[in-house]
Amino acid sequence: MRLKNLITASIGGLLLANFPVWAADDSGTNSTTETEIQALKQEIQALDQKVEALQGRQVADQKTATAAAKKQPLISLGQDGVTLSSPDTNFVIGLHGLVQLDSRTFFADHNIANSGFLLRRARPIITGTVFHDYDFNFTPEFGGNTVQILDAYINYHPWTELQLEGGKFKPPVGLEALQTEQYTLFNERSLATDLVPYRDIGAELHGDLFGGRVSYAGGIFDGAPDYNTTTTNTDYDNDKAFEGRLFFQPWKTTDVRFLQGLGFGLGGSYESDRAATNTATGLTPGFTTDGQQKFFTYSSGVYAKGTHWRLSPQGYYYWGPLGLMGEYVISDQVVSKGSSSADLHNTAWEVSGSWVLTGEDASYNGVIPNHPFSLHDWQWGAWQIAARYAQLDVDKDAFPTFASSASSAQSAHAWSVGLNWYLNRNIRFNTSFSRTTFFGYTGGAPAVPAQPEECFFTRLQLAF
Repeated sequence: MRLKNLITASIGGLLLANFPVWAADDSGTNSTTETEIQALKQEIQALDQKVEALQGRQVADQKTATAAAKKQPLISLGQDGVTLSSPDTNFVIGLHGLVQLDSRTFFADHNIANSGFLLRRARPIITGTVFHDYDFNFTPEFGGNTVQILDAYINYHPWTELQLEGGKFKPPVGLEALQTEQYTLFNERSLATDLVPYRDIGAELHGDLFGGRVSYAGGIFDGAPDYNTTTTNTDYDNDKAFEGRLFFQPWKTTDVRFLQGLGFGLGGSYESDRAATNTATGLTPGFTTDGQQKFFTYSSGVYAKGTHWRLSPQGYYYWGPLGLMGEYVISDQVVSKGSSSADLHNTAWEVSGSWVLTGEDASYNGVIPNHPFSLHDWQWGAWQIAARYAQLDVDKDAFPTFASSASSAQSAHAWSVGLNWYLNRNIRFNTSFSRTTFFGYTGGAPAVPAQPEECFFTRLQLAF
């Protein structure tokens, strides 16, 4: 209509300029002018029709283009990876990755462990959604010495408050174990995580209530020994494990800012092991240090036969650049060897703290730099210092029948300090030092518990 009005106004102006009103007594000239005016009016009407036709075609083309755009898939490439989505977002697939190149340097260990570089993790991660309510995750692991499938599950989420997940994933017990690998403060998890299950096959109900102020998870799993970074969990009997967790963040959605980052809860598990007599099954392959060296293993011929339960009170607190996390774990298990049996009560705990020197907010899900590293702009990313203390104690009744003090320590105490540099949301560099001392070991040197383990770690990480 704007085009039509413009043309009409222009032609009207031309008429007024070129055909002034004639006197009534000049009849011949006036008749000629009226004829020309009528002809111009007809031309204007013809132009009006053409303009309306063009406008109609333009509207139709716009509708066609809009309808075609609605049918085109949506593609996003950014710091969170690659995402492909249907126009209605009912079908989504995301391509992500995690690569961690580590180094470990051991001091005064009599060449027990090898210092050097290792590809700690190399994971292509495929996530997505089908039919709006079904999420999935498939994560293989190519780092380390073996190729394995870490996560492979489907999560049905008709509501945030009620979701059903099935497949292979992390059981809901340990706080530190549940933290995504790219966000941990140190290269390796603490001694407390040695006593909780890590990944298992099963199904669970979970959800967030009251805007996330209460989270719950509970499920049935195959059941597995305590956590170990080098093995895949295996079901050792026909009985299943019941594992669950309740976690509270009462002030998460309130205006009380200094309490928004407070969370606490309780995780636990229960199972009954019925391993065949004299087969060393149902037990942990061993408890490991920060440097991933075993300092405790059960003796040959020991097997799990009876109840095995765990409890893990846990919590964290984040406020501005401050981060604190703590966890206590009890692992109570009945073991047997020949005609002897005992109910062993192993415990572990850890507390860690961090401070972001550059002022960004600390969180359970890492740090996002306000100013990503750039030499051109003289920006240096985010810098964080971290410290941790952890302790694991094996039940004294494990010795000497079920474990030998000549090859295993009864307890381990570890402290660690570190510096983390977040260049941007995708690249991070860590460096840390850890010292672990052992007690109750009576064997000779060289051996892992014969002297403290002192290890310097570095890590270059890419995550997207």
